[in-house]
Amino acid sequence: MAEEETKTGEVEEEPKIGVYICHCGHNILGMVDVPAVVADASNLPGVAVAREYQFMCSDPGQELIKQDIRELGLNRVVVASCSPLMHERTFRRTCADAGLNPYLFAMANIREHVSWVSEDKRLATDKAKQLIRGEVRRVALQEALTPMVVEVKPAALVVGGGIAGIQAALDIADSGKKVYLVEREASIGGHMAVFDKTFPTLDCAACILTPKMVDVGVHPNVELLTYSEVTNVDGFVGNFKVAVKKKARCVDLEKCNSCGDCWTLCPRIPYPTKLLVAVEGTTIKAKKLEEKEKIRAATGE
Repeated sequence: MAEEETKTGEVEEEPKIGVYICHCGHNILGMVDVPAVVADASNLPGVAVAREYQFMCSDPGQELIKQDIRELGLNRVVVASCSPLMHERTFRRTCADAGLNPYLFAMANIREHVSWVSEDKRLATDKAKQLIRGEVRRVALQEALTPMVVEVKPAALVVGGGIAGIQAALDIADSGKKVYLVEREASIGGHMAVFDKTFPTLDCAACILTPKMVDVGVHPNVELLTYSEVTNVDGFVGNFKVAVKKKARCVDLEKCNSCGDCWTLCPRIPYPTKLLVAVEGTTIKAKKLEEKEKIRAATGE
């Protein structure tokens, strides 16, 4: 049977696949026995035609594919040639020009993945056959797709308010995009905020970092979310939905002027941090702070 009915009642065509092996000049032909590969592909299930050509990406090579689609009624196409990064779009356009859905196309890379990295012609030929068999099996299961047009929100989320995150946020914000900068600590700056000098020039770390901290804090396109953590990310490229948990500060940020008096008056130990923090003039590591916090919680003090 050439056609069969699916569970949804739609009529599904039996795959009629065309396989085309490119010589790529001497790049592939010099290490792969192309005629043997063509013969092997001809006997694969669902393959209606298998051909070889010097340069499949050339106009005559593309015309060969178009002609077979129209005359032989091909509904799937596999091209074995160079990297998909280079010519996948080329062959998809070729299929579309002949009336075939461009997503019913598959490409096997037998140049970068086979001929250019092989020294034994027999092994290279066997590998090329295996790659093409895989693409033939895959393309038989592919379904026609239709490109979608969706609205994209021109905003970016930068996780981490260290020097790298600050610079990334500034670069994006300067291009006119909205930026949400999330930092899990109470202040941005990261590890560089506790450094004295930077390698290898031994420049003053604070002299480099502080102006950027000020810039990102007052930039109209940057929204700072400090003392916050990303808890969930949903969506897809262009339309992500991110959940951010803001930790309790017990401070009214609109009234805060960063005077620091709350540090001396607060009955609790300051928040644990990976960085070193100063408590009553003494530098205490975060681990010790966490240990004291656990003791207080256990004793109820």
